[in-house]
Amino acid sequence: MDFDTLSVLAILFIAFPWVIFHYVTKWKQAKTLTSGDEKLLDELHEAARRLDDRLCTIERIMTAENPDWRQQCMPGRENQRLLADRD
Repeated sequence: MDFDTLSVLAILFIAFPWVIFHYVTKWKQAKTLTSGDEKLLDELHEAARRLDDRLCTIERIMTAENPDWRQQCMPGRENQRLLADRD
């Protein structure tokens, strides 16, 4: 075999599969959540929970001061919260 044929075979059977397997491995690593991602999700969940608690407090204060505020703001939804509970 001459050098050109050997080079083509080496590229075809060694280099090309190596590149493919290298990027498949990188892709598999990238599709999982990192610890930083999990920490960020936990922080966002906690912030959303605190905001929901604040909204409940504001709704209670407004209801105590003006029981008809919901009817004025949202006709037909007097006894409902602004954001529906998911639990």
